[in-house]
Amino acid sequence: MVAVTGPVLETRGLIRRFGGLTAVDDVSLSVPKGQIRALIGPNGAGKTTLVSLISGRIPPSAGRVFFEGRDVTALPAHRRIRAGMAYTFQITSVFARLSARENVRLAAHRRGSAAGRDAVETALSRTGILDRADQVAGDLAYGHQRLLEIAMGLVRAPRLLILDEPTQGLAQAEVAAFNDLIRALDTTVLLIEHNMDVVMELAQVVTVLNFGAVLAEGPPDTIRSDASVQAAYLGGA
Repeated sequence: MVAVTGPVLETRGLIRRFGGLTAVDDVSLSVPKGQIRALIGPNGAGKTTLVSLISGRIPPSAGRVFFEGRDVTALPAHRRIRAGMAYTFQITSVFARLSARENVRLAAHRRGSAAGRDAVETALSRTGILDRADQVAGDLAYGHQRLLEIAMGLVRAPRLLILDEPTQGLAQAEVAAFNDLIRALDTTVLLIEHNMDVVMELAQVVTVLNFGAVLAEGPPDTIRSDASVQAAYLGGA
């Protein structure tokens, strides 16, 4: 594999229109290898639409997506997953009738190999749900379903992990464990998160969206003190 010298993720002028609504408006991002990038903004700012464009779930109206220097704009979601992206959804998408272990095994696509089994157990352990591995996923508490989705993403050892509201439904102790997990990962992370404590603790760079466009971008302390961000999203906090 050729070493990646440029950004792991780059978007150039991404636009997505739904009829007369521009949900994503000329968004350009550059995320280097190993960075934890947070994406924040008010409800309806276009965050989930943007990561859907990045992950290939929907096509852009204009603009390009590059992954590890390769133009992947035309690739469907499953091809981007094979290329090294993983994406957890804002609404859990586990297979409710399968066990937690079976869900992760299915995500791994490596059933029957020792390496695959090891990867499954490791993913379950790292997310703190190994003791619930044989429980039917639909019977798990919502927070544990969120952690299961993260395990399903991690098992493929992605080089870009996109997390959409991963701490939603987690107890305080689980949020602290999640923070420890993300800090320990050797991968690039794009994180949509409303919990500002999580954002400020984890993110190296924060990108703020408002009305589909980039309002501000920079280190957490800079974003926290930005008057335009306070007015649009943080409420002066």
